[in-house]
Amino acid sequence: MARHLIVFITLLTLLIVTVGCHPAETGPVEPEKKPQLPKFEPPTPEPEEIEPNITEPSKTEMPADKPTATEPEQTELKEAEPNEIEPDTTEPNKTEMPEDKPAVVESKQIESNETGPNEVALTPGPSFYEKYADILNTFVDRDGMVDYDTLRRRRLDLKKLLNEFDEFDPNKYKAWPREDKIAFWINAYNLQMLNIIVDNYPIEASRILSIFWGPYSIRHIKGIWTDYKFLVMDEEFTLTEVRQRFFSKEFDEPRIFLAISYACLSSPFLRNEPYYGYKLSEQLEEQTKRFLSSPLAFRIDRDKKIVYLSAIFQPNWHGNEFTAKFGTDKKFKDQQPATRAVLNFITNYISGRDVSFLEVDNYSVKYMKYDWILNDTSKKR
Repeated sequence: MARHLIVFITLLTLLIVTVGCHPAETGPVEPEKKPQLPKFEPPTPEPEEIEPNITEPSKTEMPADKPTATEPEQTELKEAEPNEIEPDTTEPNKTEMPEDKPAVVESKQIESNETGPNEVALTPGPSFYEKYADILNTFVDRDGMVDYDTLRRRRLDLKKLLNEFDEFDPNKYKAWPREDKIAFWINAYNLQMLNIIVDNYPIEASRILSIFWGPYSIRHIKGIWTDYKFLVMDEEFTLTEVRQRFFSKEFDEPRIFLAISYACLSSPFLRNEPYYGYKLSEQLEEQTKRFLSSPLAFRIDRDKKIVYLSAIFQPNWHGNEFTAKFGTDKKFKDQQPATRAVLNFITNYISGRDVSFLEVDNYSVKYMKYDWILNDTSKKR
């Protein structure tokens, strides 16, 4: 029994020693377990390196994707649109303007009445105007005097030219602006007047009427205004019909009556060039100024308080044509309406001194005797 007890105690002691040694060994091993350290994570060099690798890739990939996907597209659009728009908006303007203006100028000017009509207004007119210009420049001097004796030798050229007025296309005429139409009819009228004079040159005057009119008066040509017919665009006219239908009714432009020729000394002078639509107003202004500068058209006798006007301005001739545009009730109240309109019209073309006299002085108006002597430079007039 004692032996058994000793063995039991010995075994118990060994067990205790064995159990006591395990905790003692684990104590030192646990501090060394610290090498187990993934707690090298606390310094987190690896997590910090990993986080940048995890976050930055995502950040760099996203900006890399978006900027590369969007910025290139945006920059391409922004650069492409301005580059395409600027050339398209500026270059066409630079090329179109020079093309339009030259064509118009020379085509509205032309302007004006502006666009399609302006282009027509700035054209030199029908091609046969060149032939007409040659006749006027050759046989009419700057004062409107005509060498009828030499012109008579080219009477066939006058007939051919009148024939071109007859054959002109009415549809082209209808497409013209007002200025070109006015110029066309003034030219046709003046050309027919030349043709009538040439056909009757030298003028044959009766002895009796020569006492009253003189031997070279165009009044010896019977029916000059009403009997001599000519064709324009395949329609028959006389000089009187042209004046009444176009100059008095269709066109509200009284300066026309200072542009048509009566082939005599008291007449408005015949220009040595055709009328053109693109410069019609300029030509009519010059006609008016030159006509009113003649003592056969307008003059003032201050001593006798008389204003002398051309017989053209009589109310029963062309005076009434000025009423619509220049009629007034504010000035020249002592005169009848047509005369007031004529005086009002004239004040636009005379000196300030003469304007003052017409507007405030007391005077009477007299119409001068019309000189119907042919405007001929040759000896056979």
